[in-house]
Amino acid sequence: MVNQETNSQHIVVTSTKSVGISVLLTIIFGTIGMFYSTVKGAIIMTVLTIVLALVVAAINPVLLIAYFPVMWLISVIWGARAVKTYNNNILANS
Repeated sequence: MVNQETNSQHIVVTSTKSVGISVLLTIIFGTIGMFYSTVKGAIIMTVLTIVLALVVAAINPVLLIAYFPVMWLISVIWGARAVKTYNNNILANS
C-alpha cells in the first residue's frame, strides 16, 4: 500500500446579503428585523430598546412618542451597515 498525498481544493460558496432586504425587514419588524443582518446587533438593540423604554416610561411616558422612532432609525442604520460589512468581508476573503 502506497501513501499518496492528494491536494484537494474545497470551494465554499457564500452569497452576499441584500441591504434593501435588511432595511425593509428592520422597518417592518423593528429590532427583530435586524436578525437578517446581525444576530448580535439584533439582540443588543432589542434588549436596549426594552430596557430604555422602561426607563423613559418611568420618567415621562409622553417621551416614548419620540423614543421609538429614534430606536427604529438606529436599528435600520445598524442593520444596513452590518450587511455592508458582512458583504465586504465575504468579497475580501474570496
